[in-house]
Amino acid sequence: MTALLPDVLLLVLGIGVLYYGAEWLVRGAARLAASLGVSPIVVGLTVVSFGTSAPELVVSTVAALSGNSDLAIGNVMGSNLANIGLILGLTALLKPLDVQARVVWREMPLMLLVTVALYPLVMEDLTLGRGDGVILLLALGAYLLFVSHSVETESAVVLEEYQDYMREVEQARTVVDLSDVTWVILGSCGLVLGGYAIVQGAVQVASALGVSQVIIGLTVVAVGTSLPELATSVVAAAHREPDIAVGNVIGSNIFNVAAILGVAAVIEPMVIPPSVLRRELPAVIAMSVLVFPFLRTGWRLGRVEGAVLLAAYVLAGVYLL
Repeated sequence: MTALLPDVLLLVLGIGVLYYGAEWLVRGAARLAASLGVSPIVVGLTVVSFGTSAPELVVSTVAALSGNSDLAIGNVMGSNLANIGLILGLTALLKPLDVQARVVWREMPLMLLVTVALYPLVMEDLTLGRGDGVILLLALGAYLLFVSHSVETESAVVLEEYQDYMREVEQARTVVDLSDVTWVILGSCGLVLGGYAIVQGAVQVASALGVSQVIIGLTVVAVGTSLPELATSVVAAAHREPDIAVGNVIGSNIFNVAAILGVAAVIEPMVIPPSVLRRELPAVIAMSVLVFPFLRTGWRLGRVEGAVLLAAYVLAGVYLL
């Protein structure tokens, strides 16, 4: 067990560096986009939700490049489970969420569709190849166009919510007042360093414990890379910005599948373990389906629904392990 300590410390250190890298990247990128005239709601639904998924992108890409595709796919599946079950569940328990944004609930079927689409892409040869990666990236482009056009019909209440959020981002200056571009660069460097540390630590821990990399990716790595989403959603809910809390999770899940698996597959084709199609992917689909009727009934996630989502996340974890 003592021999395992350096690898565990490397994993924990990587998660810490990754978290702060994501925070710096999101704040710098969000302020930079706002200064370029991008509307607050577009920034909230794209830059922020995608920025909080940057840890998953870095970890999965590094894992795929180093020949650890099991860790990459486990990280994506585990992060999507954690986003819905852990993050939305915990956030709703702390503060019930009344969702008004039409663009948020219009995104939910897209989240489910892009997740289910992995089956036809992978089933034939159990490989996510470069062509499959291109298809996922094209789907991401279509999603971005959808968001940019959908926000034009959003209500004034929701637009004001996102404007308030961007004002908070603007005011959240750190002790050192650097330019937005500098924070983006520092955040990106933190993400890369943290990502390499996590992959190295996770692979060594998995080998020492005799468990698969998929399991390590589903658990420790997935929860660690989901910390930015958790922080964003909890803070948004506390500040009475429920559309941002829910939109962040849905946007991140779409980004995790379309962008992260797409980029990783284009860089290095990924072999998908058959167990992922039998267990992990069905679990993510089931969790995605579960949250839909909760929000559809009055577009509200109350404490009871939050408790159910948390319980479902725990049960899914027990089943997968």
